[in-house]
Amino acid sequence: MTEKFKNKYRIPSARKQSWDYSNPDSYFITICTKDRTHYFGEIENETMHLSHVGIVVDVLWHEIKNHVPNISLDAFVVMPNHLHGILTILPDPVETGHALSPIDQTALTSHPKPTPNTGLKPLIHPRQRNPGKRTVSTIMGSYKGAITKHCNRLNLEFDWQRLFHDHIIRNQTEYDFIKNYIDNNVQNWKEDRFYNPKT
Repeated sequence: MTEKFKNKYRIPSARKQSWDYSNPDSYFITICTKDRTHYFGEIENETMHLSHVGIVVDVLWHEIKNHVPNISLDAFVVMPNHLHGILTILPDPVETGHALSPIDQTALTSHPKPTPNTGLKPLIHPRQRNPGKRTVSTIMGSYKGAITKHCNRLNLEFDWQRLFHDHIIRNQTEYDFIKNYIDNNVQNWKEDRFYNPKT
């Protein structure tokens, strides 16, 4: 049943609730256009011909690694009404500074800095809050937002499906299978689950 927040219906999160999406792992990402409209271009003779929107989608995907630290991007494809990509969150590099002694650690934890009471309430629901973490949701939210912003600026007609789908890649065999699926997606367009005729 659809949950309510502030007496308004909201779509439940598609994320796995028991999983920390800032974990260093590889994720298979799928994002669709609203109503599966062919905003990104068309496939003809097993070749994807990107529209102006499709070009923005393609370029900004490859820009993610320039804006988010410790990210790796692998196979990626833009289809007429959706995109697939593999995004890997890498472990943070080990800091080279000296470790605190037990006394220093106690001093820091037993006397935390006071937080000023500004009287401001959180702008988002606590379950959705992300305290500065680099997560799949924040990365994809920024990516989708950047595309929408650029398309609006260029007066390009475009709209996203509200959510996106992710799959946590469990092992190398699954990784290779998904990579192969993405690499051959254009050639197998008519067998794709998101296939619909040119709109």
